[in-house]
Amino acid sequence: MRFSLSRVLYALLGLFAVGYAAFVIRGPHGIPALAEKMRQVKELEQKNAELSRENQARKERIERLTANPAEQELEIRRKLKLVRPGEKVFVLPNQ
Repeated sequence: MRFSLSRVLYALLGLFAVGYAAFVIRGPHGIPALAEKMRQVKELEQKNAELSRENQARKERIERLTANPAEQELEIRRKLKLVRPGEKVFVLPNQ
């Protein structure tokens, strides 16, 4: 059996390619980095969905306050701690 030089070179080239591929896959830009990126994307998608729900709830609250003057007045009085003349306010201490 005689091995030609070209077969040996192809075999070495193949081994080098397999070794390089294994190094790249396990390296800092390989599968671990891809898994980390996927985790970050999932986390950001969840945060985005939560912010979207919060945004929708705030829009609905603004619409309610715009449509209902009584509720709007109540909110203003509560935030600014305003009292109408003749009203009695009881302040309870925090526990």
